[in-house]
Amino acid sequence: MFAAEQQYTRVAIWLHWVVAVLIVGQIIGGKIMTAMAGSPTKYEIFQLHKSFGVVILLLSLVRLGWRFTHKPPALPDGMKTYERLGARLTHVGFYVLMIVVPLSGWIVVSVSTPKISTELFKIIPWPDVPFLTRTDGAEVLWKNVHNCLAITVALTFFLHVGAALKHHFVNKDDVLTRMIPILKPGA
Repeated sequence: MFAAEQQYTRVAIWLHWVVAVLIVGQIIGGKIMTAMAGSPTKYEIFQLHKSFGVVILLLSLVRLGWRFTHKPPALPDGMKTYERLGARLTHVGFYVLMIVVPLSGWIVVSVSTPKISTELFKIIPWPDVPFLTRTDGAEVLWKNVHNCLAITVALTFFLHVGAALKHHFVNKDDVLTRMIPILKPGA
């Protein structure tokens, strides 16, 4: 294993993988539900999508707080300046997207006509964003914003995974093993 400063904390690793799995699920579920004809099943999938979106928002805020209070491992010494900048921009972009995408979805729900209440996992009532007006125009605008942001998440996800795999298989450094401690560098 690595010294503490060479690996992410267990909490950071857990938050990373839980949020990653939820985001992939949201992207797949979002594509499926928007392609479905109106039905009770579609309604249920939308409610789950909203529920998991709120979970991602809350876990992302926890993750951001953890990141501010726990220093991540340093990037490998051999990384070029543009790679360091790319890594920094990708991470900052992901944190922004993990918060802004669920917020934009919450706005969609809050401006949509007709009003359909949100109950997280059929248990917890979730309010609309206050002071927003329900109009067809606002709904279309915010659905487009939410969709564009979701596409940006998917593209950023593929960039992030590609960079991690490059570090592991090409650079043969420990970047990926910091997030998957059971791997050996360059294996």
